[in-house]
Amino acid sequence: MAKLILTHEVTGLGEPGDVVEVKDGYARNYLIPRSLATPWSKGAESQQTAIRKARKAREIATLDEAKATADALGAKPVVVKAKAGESGRLFGQVTTGDIAGAVAEAGGPSVDKRKIEIGQSIKTTGDYKVSIRLHPEVSAKIAVKVVAL
Repeated sequence: MAKLILTHEVTGLGEPGDVVEVKDGYARNYLIPRSLATPWSKGAESQQTAIRKARKAREIATLDEAKATADALGAKPVVVKAKAGESGRLFGQVTTGDIAGAVAEAGGPSVDKRKIEIGQSIKTTGDYKVSIRLHPEVSAKIAVKVVAL
């Protein structure tokens, strides 16, 4: 078992700054090469506290604030413009970064693209539902309308 400090959020494993124990192969072949975690050491404790402090500054502080943000996000649909062919099929697909940019452009709060969950890949124009994790207890569902440029 390898002991690691997570540097990014890993679904099902933990948040940045968490110390986790995973199997050696998972650490060696997936987490460390993708810079999702660093090996744990006694000297890395200061790095862990810096990661936790940065995470606290970025995340929404209270449950009430998260609920208010969720209501604001759900109030109006977000329009994402993408290049598409005549049949409505996109050249590529809509990413979480595209959605985060569209939310900010529509006047919504800044949303971390890593907190956006797309249920299915968006490869055609139309209306979609996307979930944004704002707080461990609050998730906002927003309507995303994909239109051709």
